[in-house]
Amino acid sequence: MKKQRSPLDFSSPKSGNRSILFKDYDRNNFFCELTSPREGDDSALDMIAARLAGMPINELHARSIDAQRELYDLGVTFTVYSEKDAIDRILPFDVIPRVITAGEWAHVEAGVIQRVQAINLFLGDVYGDQKILKDGVVPAELVLTNSSYRPEMRGLTVPFGTYAHICGIDLVRDHAGVFRVLEDNARSPSGVSYVVENRTLMLHAFPDLMDGMDVHPVDDYGIRLREAMAAIAPPTDAEPQVVLLSPGIYNSAYFEHVFLAREMGIPLVEGRDLVVIEERVYMRTIAGLAPVHTIYRRLNDDFLDPEAFRPESKLGVCGLMRAYRAGNVALANAIGTGVADDKAVYAYMPRIIRYYLGQDEILPNVETYICREPDALAYTLDHLEELVVKPVGESGGYGLIIGPKASREEISEFRVKLKADPSNYISQPMVALSVVPTLTDQGLAPRHVDLRPYAVTGRSTWVLPGGLTRVALREGAIVVNSSKGGGSKDTWVMA
Repeated sequence: MKKQRSPLDFSSPKSGNRSILFKDYDRNNFFCELTSPREGDDSALDMIAARLAGMPINELHARSIDAQRELYDLGVTFTVYSEKDAIDRILPFDVIPRVITAGEWAHVEAGVIQRVQAINLFLGDVYGDQKILKDGVVPAELVLTNSSYRPEMRGLTVPFGTYAHICGIDLVRDHAGVFRVLEDNARSPSGVSYVVENRTLMLHAFPDLMDGMDVHPVDDYGIRLREAMAAIAPPTDAEPQVVLLSPGIYNSAYFEHVFLAREMGIPLVEGRDLVVIEERVYMRTIAGLAPVHTIYRRLNDDFLDPEAFRPESKLGVCGLMRAYRAGNVALANAIGTGVADDKAVYAYMPRIIRYYLGQDEILPNVETYICREPDALAYTLDHLEELVVKPVGESGGYGLIIGPKASREEISEFRVKLKADPSNYISQPMVALSVVPTLTDQGLAPRHVDLRPYAVTGRSTWVLPGGLTRVALREGAIVVNSSKGGGSKDTWVMA
C-alpha cells in the first residue's frame, strides 16, 4: 500500500500564485476530490492543482465565459417542463475538472460492472422463473405490483441475457471518501452527451491544463454504443441497421438524441418514421422501406406501442411489441427494465448481488429504509428532521424532502403524505457529499458533486471512463440535478 500524501497546503507563502487562487478555499470538513489526502498514486492531483493555481482568476473567468458561449452556439440544452417560460436551457458548465485517480477508477469500474451484471440477472429472473421472488429474497409484491413491471415480457428471451444495455449508476462520495451508490438508472439514462461535449470544451478552453496529462478519452462512446447495438441485432445477411427512436423535438433530452445519433452514425427517427409489416420493422426512406434490426429507444414503455400499451400514444410504433416478441427486432433498453431501478428495489440490491453472484457488493448502497415496512416507517417518522425521504417513482430531485434543510411546516406537511402512502417512499441519512473546487464570482469555492458512470452492455459490459459529474452550483445546495439548478464538470480519469 502506498503512503498517503499530506493535504495540499494552498495557504503557504511558498506556493506563490497558488495562495492567490486557493487562499480562501475551505472544504469545510467535506471530502474534496482535489485536495483531500488519499491512498495511491495521486501525483496528478498535485500537478493539476499547481497548474490551476498558476492561472489568474480573471483569466479563469474569461475562459469560463468562452466555454458557456460555445455551449450556447452548439445548442447543448435541456428542457425544464415545470417552468413554462424556460423552454430550453444551457446546462451550466464549471471549468474546474473533477479528477479520479487510476486506482479509484479501477474500483468504481469493477463495482459498476458487478451491479449491471446483477441487474440483468434480476431482470431475466423476474421475467422468467422468478426464483428470487419464490425464495423471498425480494418481496414478490414489490416487483409484481410495480408500475414498471411488464407482464408482456414474461418468457421473452433477449440476446446475451441483457435487458439493461445502457445503465447510469449514480454514485456519491461520503465524508470518508467512500463511493456509494445513490440510485440505479436502468431505463434510458440521459446526460452522456454532456460528458463528451464537456471534454471538447476543456480541450478548446484549457489545452495548457490538459497538456501532458494522461487522461482517458471519452470520444469513443458512440462507437462503443453502436457496436453493442449491432451485437444484439437479430441475424441478418447485411450490416444490422440500428436507429435511435426519439419522442421528438419537445423532449427534454432531444439535443442528446441528435448528438448520439450523429456519434453512432445512425438515423434518428420518430415513431411515424417506422412501420411494422408481418412482424418486422421497417424505416420509411426516400428510396422506400428499409429493414430495421435494433432500436435504441429514448421513449418510455407506455408510449412505445399503442397496440400493446397506451392506445392513445402518437409517439410509438403500432405492432412493435409483436415484432419484438417474434425476435425480429432488438430494443435497447428492453421493455420493463424500470422495475430494476425502482428506489425500493434499489434497497435490496446488496441482497440481489449476493443471491445471483455470491459476492458482497463492491460499491455499497447508501443506508436505506423502505417505508412500506412498519419498522422502517416508524424510524423515518421519528427522524424526519435527519433524513432525506424520496418517492420511489420520481427522478430529477422532485418530490423529496431534505429533513436537515426543511422547515417545521414542510416537515409537518410531508409527514401527512408519508403516512397516507408509505409504500411510495424510502428514506436515507443525509450523505455529506464530496466537494470539488468550483469557480464562483468570489473565486474558488467547494460545491457538492455526484458521479454518473455509464455502462454499455451487449455481449459484455464496458464502462465509459469517468462519466457525468453533476455539481450543485448554489452555495450549500446538495441537489445536483440540472432541473434544480445544477451544472456539470469534465471528469478526468487518470490512465
